[in-house]
Amino acid sequence: MDKILIANRGEIALRIMRSAKEMGIKTVAVFSEADRNALHVRYADEAVCIGPPPSNQSYLLGEKIIEACKTTGAQGIHPGYGFLSENPAFAKMVAAAGLTLIGPTPEAMEIMGNKLSAKAAALKYDIPMVPGTEEAITNVEEARQRALEVGFPILIKAAAGGGGKGMRVVENVSDFEEQMNLAVSEATSAFGDGSVFIERYVTSPRHIEIQVLGDTHGNIVHLFERECSVQRRHQKVVEEAPSSVLTPEIREKMGKCAVDVARSVNYVGAGTVEFILDENLDFFFLEMNTRLQVEHPVTELITGLDLVKEQIKIARGEKLSFTQDEVKMNGHAIELRVYAEDPKNNFLPDIGRLQTYKTPQGNGVRVDDGFEQGMEIPIYYDPMIAKLITYGKDREEAIERMVRAIDEYDITGIQTTLAFGKFVMQHEAFVSGKFDTHFVNKYFNSQSLVSEQSDEALIAAIAAVMALDKKGTNSSENLVSAENSNWVRNRKQY
Repeated sequence: MDKILIANRGEIALRIMRSAKEMGIKTVAVFSEADRNALHVRYADEAVCIGPPPSNQSYLLGEKIIEACKTTGAQGIHPGYGFLSENPAFAKMVAAAGLTLIGPTPEAMEIMGNKLSAKAAALKYDIPMVPGTEEAITNVEEARQRALEVGFPILIKAAAGGGGKGMRVVENVSDFEEQMNLAVSEATSAFGDGSVFIERYVTSPRHIEIQVLGDTHGNIVHLFERECSVQRRHQKVVEEAPSSVLTPEIREKMGKCAVDVARSVNYVGAGTVEFILDENLDFFFLEMNTRLQVEHPVTELITGLDLVKEQIKIARGEKLSFTQDEVKMNGHAIELRVYAEDPKNNFLPDIGRLQTYKTPQGNGVRVDDGFEQGMEIPIYYDPMIAKLITYGKDREEAIERMVRAIDEYDITGIQTTLAFGKFVMQHEAFVSGKFDTHFVNKYFNSQSLVSEQSDEALIAAIAAVMALDKKGTNSSENLVSAENSNWVRNRKQY
């Protein structure tokens, strides 16, 4: 492959193109009318408009993407993540068109795309499972009886989906029927499939995932774990590698299980096997994501590998250039997803123009983004602006660098999650490593940011007064006392 098309947009499209360029591979961008002036469009060697702004009229139209490949002469397609990246029908279309998908086979996508068939595949290798059902349940009474056998609280989950849709925690049997009906309805609406299953609800879970790579010659390796437990509404917002709680023994066991899960479907390419870790550090298989993950940079930083380059090499038919024993883990990396959301208003999305946009720099700081100052945040897509990643010799240094990088990141014109990220980095539970997926619900509320920002404003006001005083401009008409300043008055309201 000497030319590939990136069937995506924004930061991930730009990130893939950069690796391709280093490999001497030409790139083709596709874009909707809303993204005509996007950075990935300008960076690519060629660009093709594929439709109006809504993704179902552009980025989700496989036929238009394949047509763009044929028009430009691209031999391969990298789907990034989201959109068509885990769509087996699209993967089959790509193969039928004589093109190469830089990703796994349609068969692997189909099996791992359904949580029940994924569990069945993993059971071939005796992978630990959360107690529950191994098949879809539609009969409410049968489901109630099984829930009683598993023991409350239980979790009802959609078989076909993710992102928290079709998921319900049920604390007692009296609420079961209502919650099951809601889960089935939501799953049907979101995924066109109302199949649900039941698992024991782990009350203090940690979300740990293992990165795997498999080539077309039967070689599969893991690249250690990522901790993804800081979440809001079942969506990851902070990720790090390695986890602060895994012992070398648990890491080795989880890595072997992840490789076995991949082997159960003859996996090819980059994938992620996700586990839940309970308070006793026992782990259980959750699912497998058959694509590159948003948080892949933290793995790249601790291993020194470029996962996109590895994906392309695998798609070319090359063998992995390293063995499991040759993969080494060094240092610590943390990623914060910077969203155009207002954390003081229940993380509601915010749109508008980036009036100021200046990224942090310096040693150990990486920013994967797809925006620049003056650009608009479109309403049609995911509100993620950037991924801010820091690397240090250990976890403490990575956290310190993240705090520094957040302070240097200058964004105005919209609300962002940067202040929330700083709250996480400085919270005792995160710093100590003693947290789980309930971190946001346990520790964060809008007042957390209001009080912190008010303190910063007070310090700024006092510093300004002191500066004026040193200059000798303390006349009654020029000097504003800290006690009478608007910053202080506003702070007293909270």
